[in-house]
Amino acid sequence: MSLRIVSTSEAPAAIGPYAQAVRVGNLLFTSGQIPLKPDGQLAEGGIVEQTNQVLSNLKAVLAAEGATLRDVVKTTVFLKDMNQFAAFNEAYAAHFGDHTPARSTVEVARLPRDVFVEIELIAAISVASGS
Repeated sequence: MSLRIVSTSEAPAAIGPYAQAVRVGNLLFTSGQIPLKPDGQLAEGGIVEQTNQVLSNLKAVLAAEGATLRDVVKTTVFLKDMNQFAAFNEAYAAHFGDHTPARSTVEVARLPRDVFVEIELIAAISVASGS
């Protein structure tokens, strides 16, 4: 199987030696997204606003391959403060609805730009979806 780099201008550009996502067969692996807007500016607000921006970014990367959050099989969430878990979880659930992929959530000492949340995901895209 070949690797294909995935990139979209609808999400913040990679700012280092990594890709927004990599597709291998029907699997899409995203890099962690922080709450940057596509123009590179940090989203204002607390954990809810930042979670919404991160998931908007991930939706854009998925869309670049013809996928949606319903194709997500696993997410990994990095939180700056587990005391914000309830508010994060409510915002997260609003995006996923009744679709509940596997998830790991961990508290970390620090995230880039001192944001509150970073999320990466893995999606399984049907052969009919995407490029």
